[in-house]
Amino acid sequence: MAEEKKAEEKKLFKVTIDNITVDVEPGTTILHAARMVGGDVTPPAMCYYSKLKGSGGKCRTCLVEVAAGSTADPRPMPKLVASCRTTVMDGMIVKNITSERVLEARAGVVELLLINHPLDCPICDQAGECHLQDLSYEHGKEGTRYEFKRRTFTPHNLGEYIQLHMTRCILCYRCVYTANQLTNKREHGILDRGDHAEIATYIEKALDNEFIGNVIDVCPVGALTDKTFRFKNRVWFTKPMDAHRDCPTCSGQVQLWMRGDEVYRVTARKDEWGEVKDTTEGKPGWICNDCRFHKKSVKDWVIEGPTQVNRHSVISQGHYVNTVTPKETLPEVMGGRAPKLLMNIHKVSDVNRPEIQLSKIEGPAHSDDFKPPTP
Repeated sequence: MAEEKKAEEKKLFKVTIDNITVDVEPGTTILHAARMVGGDVTPPAMCYYSKLKGSGGKCRTCLVEVAAGSTADPRPMPKLVASCRTTVMDGMIVKNITSERVLEARAGVVELLLINHPLDCPICDQAGECHLQDLSYEHGKEGTRYEFKRRTFTPHNLGEYIQLHMTRCILCYRCVYTANQLTNKREHGILDRGDHAEIATYIEKALDNEFIGNVIDVCPVGALTDKTFRFKNRVWFTKPMDAHRDCPTCSGQVQLWMRGDEVYRVTARKDEWGEVKDTTEGKPGWICNDCRFHKKSVKDWVIEGPTQVNRHSVISQGHYVNTVTPKETLPEVMGGRAPKLLMNIHKVSDVNRPEIQLSKIEGPAHSDDFKPPTP
């Protein structure tokens, strides 16, 4: 009897997604089954986060069509379902990019998310790693039909480390779940309802907790950004490096975003779905504020090597791993003599001052930081 029970528990379900069949355990969601297949078969997800309990079911970007419910009941589901909240059944047939209904509905969801979103990608720190950018390019339409004034919000101060831009928020609730599940006391949440709903703190409280910086990592848009990195560089000009340190508060396993020998910012390590990776010991990879905001020097870290950028991203365009350096021909041309430096631009320029490190400047970089000292 016990053996029969074990055999039933080990039974896997067969689910077909976009004509690709995969075996999954009972209780697996359609989204996770699609992630096992990978590629374009995987629906996008803006609110779901596998590390956060209760997330998902809000943004509707992961809608899919269930063409056959199961082998026992092959009838199709009448409406599109959220793949992050719908579990698979044995023999289920799912359509994602092969369904015209899904593509049309997803384009409508993208249009709705962008109705009030400001077109400030050129000045947004999230540009280049923004999930909403990817979503709009891959699943949105070229133009917009919205002709009305976009909504605005009164700015809220969340403290010295986190910058809130509520006009960019899509109300995915990820930051609220993060504060609920990682911190001892949550200070922020959703205020008001409907079109007036916003992320804010009651009576202007600052977000002050050792793990509150993780709300920056889970935000899929530029609504919550790092003040210590604000306006200092573009992510595609930096190189992500895996590093670690002995931290008494967290795992200390992070990603350094470097340009040359400067550490511009520190984040948790993320997987190809943009979610925080587990550590090498299998524990949650959340990092503390001390590692994130205060350790901005190379000597603070043990650098393991360049991060493997798996997903298509503008960051990967300048991220070269295992490349072969071409042979330097200049010494041969010059007969072994070193090239002569005709002009050092730092000696004649008032802007490019070598003693200034952007990563060490408090707050956003300003033209005043580069003015020559007055005699």
